[in-house]
Amino acid sequence: MGRLALAAPAPAGGPGPGGGGRAGAPGCRGPGAGAGFQVGEDGDGSALCGKADRAGDPLYSEAVRLFIAEEQNHARMLKLLLEAGGAGTLDGHWSDAAFVRVRRLLGLRVELLVLMLAEVVALGYYRALRDGAADPLAREVAGRILADEERHVPFHCLRLREGLAVLPRPARRAVTAGWRGLLAGAAALVAVDHGPALRALGVGRGAFVAQALRSSAWMARAMSGGPVPAPADAGARV
Repeated sequence: MGRLALAAPAPAGGPGPGGGGRAGAPGCRGPGAGAGFQVGEDGDGSALCGKADRAGDPLYSEAVRLFIAEEQNHARMLKLLLEAGGAGTLDGHWSDAAFVRVRRLLGLRVELLVLMLAEVVALGYYRALRDGAADPLAREVAGRILADEERHVPFHCLRLREGLAVLPRPARRAVTAGWRGLLAGAAALVAVDHGPALRALGVGRGAFVAQALRSSAWMARAMSGGPVPAPADAGARV
């Protein structure tokens, strides 16, 4: 769910494997290319549900389950998109496995901080796909997922603000500064791995990383005690 396994689509509008994709299809470069989107959004969320339940807030636990259901729906849509382009899906990916292991090491706060890294990076990728893909189906799917993810970010920020409130202000600022540093590294990794696809979508590597850092500024302020914008307002900031 919202993980860093973001395998890149081929240049927008290209043919499927062997030239057999539908005209103007998302155009993946082989059976596994693009499938990392689907891997990253999939998963049962059992570890996150368990930590949410132990937090003792039934409303939050219910909201987490709705979040997980939306991420699973993203995986379903991405799988259908890949199939429409003639590409296969992946059962796993090394970056997804590493991401899950790190997330599950500690408690809810750490899980959400790591999850937020992938959410912010994914926002940039889905936006690039929505705005730069030649295929209407790819743009439609990316736009729908992006709209959901823009609502997920303030949801997680609000919970993290509550979770970090027990720390002194300098400690909260240190946590969020460290989080933004990790975000820069995660965005750079995706930009390097998927530079050709980003360029085909009209986004350079540097611009991709810079946008991720710019969009994270209000999130860091919110997590450390600042205001959390309503979902409708948050979409304009991320």
